[in-house]
Amino acid sequence: MIQRLGKEPCIHENCQMYNVELGEYTEVGIYNIFENTKFDDFSYTGRFCTLQNVEVGKFSNIADMVRIGPTDHPLDRPTMHHFTYRRMKYGFATTDDEGFFQARTEQKVYIGHDTWLGHGAIIMPNVTIGNGAVVGSSSVVTKDVAPYTIVVGVPAKPIKQRFLEDTIRKLEKIKWWDWSYEIIKTRLNDFYLPINEFTDKYYQAGD
Repeated sequence: MIQRLGKEPCIHENCQMYNVELGEYTEVGIYNIFENTKFDDFSYTGRFCTLQNVEVGKFSNIADMVRIGPTDHPLDRPTMHHFTYRRMKYGFATTDDEGFFQARTEQKVYIGHDTWLGHGAIIMPNVTIGNGAVVGSSSVVTKDVAPYTIVVGVPAKPIKQRFLEDTIRKLEKIKWWDWSYEIIKTRLNDFYLPINEFTDKYYQAGD
């Protein structure tokens, strides 16, 4: 039986959530870890995803086993091991390395509206994924992705744009993802229109 989503977020079993803000109609798959994450309306994740230090826009489609914002070990120290920054864990100190962890949280990832991150994709810190972009399965994204661009590979590289530049410009102006629930419900059939008919209709209307 399909579970109907409501305004309250749907969080499936065995999830770990730390400093998280979830929007309306959001869904978090089983065995997810969210840390320092803002997850906007209608976005969802599949199973076994980890999101750290990230802001996700509306209507983002995130498949199973996606990793966003993987944190780095210290490459400039004599050792990369935890004992130099998780000192309490090993009994070496009464505090951990707060500066090290603060630097991690500042390496933010931004995922745009109506994006699709394929199965097993990895989005590295300090990366922005533009609105409407697609990241192919198992890709590793190390650089910003332009709106409505499809990227694949390791490291991920653009292979095509979903639409012509004029269409992309109109979609970015329309910002349908900011429409209310009731407006989207009323205009639902328009989302099945050819893209040019959709953009012409709402761009001209000034929405």
